[in-house]
Amino acid sequence: MYNKSQAAITEWYKLNKRMLPWRQTKSAYHIWLSEVILQQTRVQQGLPYYNKFIKAFPKVEDLAQATESDVLLLWQGLGYYSRARNMHFTAKIIVEKYKGIFPNTYEEIKNLKGVGEYTAAAIASFAFDLPYPAIDGNVMRVISRIFGVEEDIMLSHTKKVITDIASEMMHAKDAALFNQSMMEFGALQCKAKNPNCNICPLLDICFAYHNNKVKELPLKINKTKVKNRYFNYLIIKGAHDKLFIQKREQKDIWQNLYQFPLIESSIPLSETALLDEIKNQMQCKTSINLRFRSLEIKHKLSHQLLHIHFNIIQCKGFLIKNNWELIRITDWDAFPFPEIINKNKSFILENL
Repeated sequence: MYNKSQAAITEWYKLNKRMLPWRQTKSAYHIWLSEVILQQTRVQQGLPYYNKFIKAFPKVEDLAQATESDVLLLWQGLGYYSRARNMHFTAKIIVEKYKGIFPNTYEEIKNLKGVGEYTAAAIASFAFDLPYPAIDGNVMRVISRIFGVEEDIMLSHTKKVITDIASEMMHAKDAALFNQSMMEFGALQCKAKNPNCNICPLLDICFAYHNNKVKELPLKINKTKVKNRYFNYLIIKGAHDKLFIQKREQKDIWQNLYQFPLIESSIPLSETALLDEIKNQMQCKTSINLRFRSLEIKHKLSHQLLHIHFNIIQCKGFLIKNNWELIRITDWDAFPFPEIINKNKSFILENL
């Protein structure tokens, strides 16, 4: 059954694969960039970013020599910014430790910052033809459905079962083709929602189809609780069309990106409570005028839900914090901001 499945999926891939640039190269650097960009990201969204990074940093040395701010600015809007920081750090390691030559063993690749088992297997097979099965969400779904793996895929034991099945299916000499085929099959054919079962080449042997469990598999028991956070951004206009911003330097979401001065609370703040917090934190010597407050904007991250208000305030003689900077409004785009702020740029400027 394993050989039949592997052959059918491989043949399907040859007829249906998407022509993607990272599939046309054996460059470990380019493949690594694509894999980092595509973590938690759809191909359609990641492709423009891949092209931008290859153009800006054609060699790993170029990425290593860039500033973190340049890297984050190019990454802006893609989310999960720790990926960009880890990628930049790793580029420096490759240049310093490996003399600019990408390591070519699975273990060395896996030891790079920001590279886990899946990414290491993908790079090892695609760039160096090493026989390691790359187990991403698509592959887990395909194997769970075809072979009837009915345990929680978040458990390490289940992942091992799936990895063992993939290893049995894989032909050592065709590791890259096998991994690409399995991932593409899951992305386009055996999709999470509305899979194309009626034209599936494995319909006759698929456990999930014959047991009416296509919607149930793979089994994933979500135990993650969503944390609510309440962000009040303070839009403070200085002289000569300048705005105060600050850099998020703490180890948290959006680390090293820029934002407006922020008051975060554990509960929603009314306008009165917000003004009291501003007075306490900014030590304003004159009255504070809250000129405009946006409606609440909800921004969902993987395990957090942000409740955001943009607040345009007038206050003279206030305490300027050490990490505040004054920038010209016209220089906004030169700083890497979280996408939720950039999305509301026009709205903010219209209400200044």
